[in-house]
Amino acid sequence: MADIALPRPARAGRVPGLFRAGALIAACACLLPMVAVVVGALMGGTGTLSHLAATVLPRYTASTLALVALVSTGTILIGTGAAWLVTMARFPGVRVFEIALALPLAFPAYVLAYAYTDLLDHPGLVQSSLRAVTGWGPRDYWFPEVRSLPGAAAMLILVLYPYVYLLARAAFLQQSATAYLAARSLGQTPWGAFLRVSLPMARPTIAAGALLAIMETIADYGTVSYFGVQTYATGIYTAWFAMADRAAAAQLATGLLAFALLIATLERMSRGAARHHGTGSRFETLPPAELRGIRALGAILLCALPVLFGFVLPVVILASMAAGSGQDLLSPRYLGFICNSVTLASAAALLTVAAAVLIGFHQRLSPGRLSSWTAHVARIGYAVPGGVIAVGLLVPFAAFDNALDAAMRAWFGISTGLLVTGSIWLLVTAYVVRFIAAALGAYDGGLATIHSNVDAVARTLGHGPGAMLARIHLPILRPSVMTAALIVFVDVMKELPATLIMRPFNFDTLAVQAHRLAADERLNGAAVPSLVIAAMGLLPVILVCRNLRGGGSDGDGFAPET
Repeated sequence: MADIALPRPARAGRVPGLFRAGALIAACACLLPMVAVVVGALMGGTGTLSHLAATVLPRYTASTLALVALVSTGTILIGTGAAWLVTMARFPGVRVFEIALALPLAFPAYVLAYAYTDLLDHPGLVQSSLRAVTGWGPRDYWFPEVRSLPGAAAMLILVLYPYVYLLARAAFLQQSATAYLAARSLGQTPWGAFLRVSLPMARPTIAAGALLAIMETIADYGTVSYFGVQTYATGIYTAWFAMADRAAAAQLATGLLAFALLIATLERMSRGAARHHGTGSRFETLPPAELRGIRALGAILLCALPVLFGFVLPVVILASMAAGSGQDLLSPRYLGFICNSVTLASAAALLTVAAAVLIGFHQRLSPGRLSSWTAHVARIGYAVPGGVIAVGLLVPFAAFDNALDAAMRAWFGISTGLLVTGSIWLLVTAYVVRFIAAALGAYDGGLATIHSNVDAVARTLGHGPGAMLARIHLPILRPSVMTAALIVFVDVMKELPATLIMRPFNFDTLAVQAHRLAADERLNGAAVPSLVIAAMGLLPVILVCRNLRGGGSDGDGFAPET
């Protein structure tokens, strides 16, 4: 019998080494800002730290913790309640609410802050109408102050509750009716069965969504700065620019970094403690309860209020403000803002997805401690606020630029200036560090659908790792890769703290322009770039809702990796 010549498997030596090097470079880039912040804080000495502790630290700490407590409570209540209603009940408009409840996620919180300030502030429509109807003067009545810590918490709750809603709804879709029906048969009311069975089963996922909202809360700068709430995020910006004290900025950033890493650790522990057991052949979906009369009306109101205040009303307010602003979106100046925003977002999306593919594919090729470490370090970046990343990158690269400039002056009598510190690419690096976790989660989610036997067959047919990635994995994972790129693109369009700190001179984006106009109390003008940012944010939200609805039929929900 003649021997059959099979293709010789490709050697796995050089190309995996390239993937390993790329994954390590990406992980080290994510780790650099955190290390630099800690080193910069230690170099600042105890004098600055003592001054901060005696003056602003108690206020920053109290405000940040109060904001976290309010936002976490609000997002859990609204997100979990809405998810349970649209999953386990049927009432008029439920299919619309399934998607509409996620739409507020398209708005940055600072955009809602601009809209509601215009509506609720003293010269706004609400108070002006109240004075016109009652004849009261400015001192004759009390009205809640929107520019306050509770006001900032309300803005953040309205845009962040969809994190809990999406994850909780995915968890409820994946639950079998067996345990719930068993609780009902033992005498539990529907409310009791929900509290004792369904809610505990979904608790890890709900906690993960709440922790995502908390991380966004501590990273927020635009909302709290506009409302005059002093948190660690505003303190970092003030120390860096207003006080020109890099040591103070680094030490504040270290405190915020420690809190963010604690939150990330809690999120990982919550996910690790969760246990999911296969439902097997006894899996049954729970038939939704038909609500009628007053119950249906109550469900409609509970689902409509977050959509009304988190999406519909802000769109109406911003559109009316933009109509009378006199801002021309097609003017060369605004086209420049749009071009700058799209350029940064496109470059960041391309590099972030490339880094995520390197890390994810390296973990697929060589599972072990090294690849797990690179993936874990990359995911930590999502928990690090943009202001911390900005300080962490500026400190070492500013030192490098200054040392290089001094050396060139001494040796050749020329000045190199700031080669890296004021560049677009350092800002793009900050975006990559901040959002690589989102891209990695989307890529890993798609990669998990490719069976390991596919890799074995590709190797048998002579494909090396590079060819396997280019010819097999990427064509199959094109939707996941495109989703990752789209999510990063929109996140960069909305990002404000790192952009404010690191942007090159005279290089403004839509987010920066909206913040500048709002800071000058030109809210009508700020509405124009805010609407463009929100419109961009609708794309990934609709994509996520489509994935979630598609997963409802077979039990596969949407659970983003962070």
